[in-house]
Amino acid sequence: MGFLSRAMGAMGIASAVAEERSLENPQVSLSDTDAMLGLLGLLDRNGALPRVSIEAALAVPAVWGITNFLPRTLAALPFHTFEAGENGERVNDPRAQLLSFASNAETSSYAWRKYHWHQVFTIGRGLSWIERAGDRAVAIWSMDASKTQVIRRNGRKFYKYGDREYPAKDVIDTPFLLKPDGLGSYSPIEKCNLAISLAIAMGDFAGGFFAGGGVPPYALEGPLPTGRDGLQRARDDIQRAIDLAKKEGRAFFGLPPGHKLNPIGTDPSKGQMVEARLFQIQEVARIWQMPPVFVQDLSKGTFTNTEQQDLQLVKHLVGQWAKDFEDEVTLKLYGQRPRRRAKHNLDGLQRGAFKDRIEALARAILTGQLMPDEARALENRPPAAGGDRLYVQQATVPLEEAGVVPAPPEPKDEEDGDDAGTETEK
Repeated sequence: MGFLSRAMGAMGIASAVAEERSLENPQVSLSDTDAMLGLLGLLDRNGALPRVSIEAALAVPAVWGITNFLPRTLAALPFHTFEAGENGERVNDPRAQLLSFASNAETSSYAWRKYHWHQVFTIGRGLSWIERAGDRAVAIWSMDASKTQVIRRNGRKFYKYGDREYPAKDVIDTPFLLKPDGLGSYSPIEKCNLAISLAIAMGDFAGGFFAGGGVPPYALEGPLPTGRDGLQRARDDIQRAIDLAKKEGRAFFGLPPGHKLNPIGTDPSKGQMVEARLFQIQEVARIWQMPPVFVQDLSKGTFTNTEQQDLQLVKHLVGQWAKDFEDEVTLKLYGQRPRRRAKHNLDGLQRGAFKDRIEALARAILTGQLMPDEARALENRPPAAGGDRLYVQQATVPLEEAGVVPAPPEPKDEEDGDDAGTETEK
């Protein structure tokens, strides 16, 4: 049933509602956000946007894209263990295998970390339990944060999951943002529900508009039959006329004399629906501090600032979450004063074009910062002969010595032992 039928079905109250919610009504303030949203039909009966669940929020393309992009990106980062210190060497102990290869017998490291981060960016907390054999960690298992209760007893933190309780030292905990009590955490979707709900309402409005053939709701004005049956027949006649006009491709259909259709909806173009939906994408991106280009918003993208947004993603978003996870995993797997640390490798996210990478590596080799084998390893190439030494280019000389060819060294005088001995004998 189209917009016209629904509008005529409520014909008894259409005039009053239209007058009450019209822009011509001086009681409707154009600066009142709630009044304007109510005029557009985006508010519920209580005068507020309906709250949405996490499942409903994932139906918003921007939310879906962000909550999938960030977990995949963070889970794909190489995650290794190194000796503590500035230049600690990489180690491959059993705990490092849990982080870089398989967290348990059923789950790869990538799958475990992806699920962990998805919980962080939706529910607001990622939790994982460390299974131990004595003091040795043998597996890491994901926990459903929505079914876990965090409590504090005698000053110690515990995680209640099902019928079991786990001490804090056995749980890897990554909250999106802790609440003031230090136990609960905020969900970005729940906390910013209004912005996401508005995006859903705009999508529903656009879907309803185009599902009705792009025809806004109308009210029939003119002498109408009295009685419920007569009104129903009039509505059915109008609906048949509309359907017949659509079927035969006619541009218009006739109405009884003295009748006309008045639009009672808002023209989407006048309401700047396209601009509003684009702004809502940017609003959703702000919740997770996501650069707009990564939610496919290129409305203000250029060759220059798109590359800068790529750097911003690593410096101000991925890098910070990676640091949070590194410290938490190191604490829970290696203790409070660790001799080894878990670290991500962010180099892969910062890889430039092939030409830029090769020029940067060549410069690092010629200035003694990288050995050739180290540069080759960054490009996934095997070591080469003589590549385990540092080199420096010696073409830089003082200005006053430019163009001067150094003189060859003078030969040293060699004493003739035989002659000296003969002269002594004389």
